[in-house]
Amino acid sequence: MGAHVSAAVVARPTPSALAARFRPALVYVLVGIVGAAAFLYPFWFPAESVPNLAHSGDAPLWAGIIGALALTALALELRRGTMTGTTVAVLGVLAATGGLLRLVSLPLGGNGIFFVVILVGVAFGPRFGLLLGMSAMAVSAVITGGIGPWLPFQMLGTGAMGASAGWLGLATGRLRPRIEVVIVAAFGWCWGFLYGAILNLWFWPFQRDGGQLSWIPGSSIGSTLHHYWSFYVATSYPWDAASALANAVLILLTGGALLATLRRVAHRLEPVVEFTD
Repeated sequence: MGAHVSAAVVARPTPSALAARFRPALVYVLVGIVGAAAFLYPFWFPAESVPNLAHSGDAPLWAGIIGALALTALALELRRGTMTGTTVAVLGVLAATGGLLRLVSLPLGGNGIFFVVILVGVAFGPRFGLLLGMSAMAVSAVITGGIGPWLPFQMLGTGAMGASAGWLGLATGRLRPRIEVVIVAAFGWCWGFLYGAILNLWFWPFQRDGGQLSWIPGSSIGSTLHHYWSFYVATSYPWDAASALANAVLILLTGGALLATLRRVAHRLEPVVEFTD
């Protein structure tokens, strides 16, 4: 007896559809490249070509580039259909919430913006986490009056925090809630130190007094890391330890309920149809 085989027609994505799919990803990659360049370019140029005032002249340029890339990514997501007007509204509400929580002073200098960025990133994914981290820090700067040459670097730091939390959420989403909360709390604890270590780089290369805590132009990578570690331990380590503890405690106390709620919202916001060119 012969077997009857039915042939299924598999539709291949058109070049325009593929382009629409990869354009937002390209913009996010550009954000990472621009962010790395903004933090690291002082180490690449000769010392005499870098001004002593940390990013006093180029901070508006970096802020403009980062803001333009974030808006471009958001526009491409809307055009592709992976985000909707409701998603943007939720992003705005969560960014405002994170910005307001920065006003809440916790013991030893911690604040509430970071645990919100981490939990939302875990629930909504890396792209949403990146956009939330950047926008929440921008909102908090307006609320607190903290607008200065440090702001674009703070936005990049919180954006990286939210994006990495999104990647973590993809790996922990199938775990038992209690186990996931413990993992996310450990992640938040690590980011308390990592955020401070990254943010110091916006000004540290410009402090060149020749001491053991400053960068010496022309030194090797090993020597640079040694000097930076000495600087970090002597200056920001205690504050970062407080921030790390605050992140972990807040996530342990609220992570179970908030993650469940945020994931329900994220599921409802998922588009049924993805529009392409």
